[in-house]
Amino acid sequence: MTKKLTVIQMLPALEGGGVERGTLELGKYLSDHGHRSIVISNGGGMTDQLVKEGSEHIALPVGKKSLLTLRYVSKVKDILQTVKPDILHLRSRLPAWIGYLAWKKLPKNARPKLITTVHGPYSIGRYSSVMVRGQGVIAVSNMIRDYILDNYGFVDPEVIRVIHRGVDTSKYTFEFEPSHTWTDEWYAQHQQMHGKRILTLPARLTRWKGQLDFISVIEKLIQSEEQVHGVIVGAAHATKTNYEDELIRKIDQLGLQSHITLVGHRADLKEILAVSSIVFSLSTEPEAFGRTTIEALSLGTPVIGYSHGGVKEQLEQVLPDGMVPVGSIQSAVTKATQWMENPPIPSKDHPFTLDSMCTKTLHLYEELHNCVN
Repeated sequence: MTKKLTVIQMLPALEGGGVERGTLELGKYLSDHGHRSIVISNGGGMTDQLVKEGSEHIALPVGKKSLLTLRYVSKVKDILQTVKPDILHLRSRLPAWIGYLAWKKLPKNARPKLITTVHGPYSIGRYSSVMVRGQGVIAVSNMIRDYILDNYGFVDPEVIRVIHRGVDTSKYTFEFEPSHTWTDEWYAQHQQMHGKRILTLPARLTRWKGQLDFISVIEKLIQSEEQVHGVIVGAAHATKTNYEDELIRKIDQLGLQSHITLVGHRADLKEILAVSSIVFSLSTEPEAFGRTTIEALSLGTPVIGYSHGGVKEQLEQVLPDGMVPVGSIQSAVTKATQWMENPPIPSKDHPFTLDSMCTKTLHLYEELHNCVN
């Protein structure tokens, strides 16, 4: 009989975002399979859901960027000594340092197995190096595995496992349709979209995410008299609104106010992806994975994406025709024009599922737990 594991995950907070969602999803999976799931963070809006789904939460401000945060090393050490987890899984740099230093203070024979997940191509240096110091290192894409090997020569390739992030394919299906109520409200709020094909770019408002390229794509399609409306989903950080202002000015300068709408951060992104004719991923730097891309594809919505990073890895397997050269706005325009005449159907079967992500992670936990070293 497989031993039931006790797993502690550490991250800064539970306010929302990809790392947080992955933490909750894994916590639920562990609890559903009879394991003990504990999360150490500063808490936040997702804490209630975490606990409701079977995990325990220990509130510590381990993500606060201050030297004073190091005082929590002894506290985390105490928790490790009391709980005696089988696995300590570190998911973000500052909490990882707290967890790693606490772990190092334990006698070797009393240490849990140490796992880290590299969620993105962090800046190279000692501060980031903690994320590759696990006995098992999870890379969320092949691109991230290559980043680790290219920049941290001390890492044994054998300890790296590529475990792609996954989408819940019981919720993201070709058959999903937004409710009539949602659809009526959407078009009532956005009457300029009536009778138009909706083209969507879902991404945080930051320059490398490609909103300016998307605006150029919409401009060229409008010039070709295509009946389309561009939707930019995503918000800027509260202290970094200059770029959003720049986007609005650009839209105004091009006379596209009635053709492009910025809708901000939305809790109903799934519905927006489902009513879109095409979703775009135009990040000028490679995405570590690109979760909204696989969500759209799993809903049956085709995706046009710059061919690099995690988005390329997805499109290669699910919709190869969606790949266009990085920075080639004209290629994206040509592809969109073709697809509006003859829309492609993404592959229904793909490996980027939530179940696959959780199963592979648990398998790594069990493998390391059973390892004598």
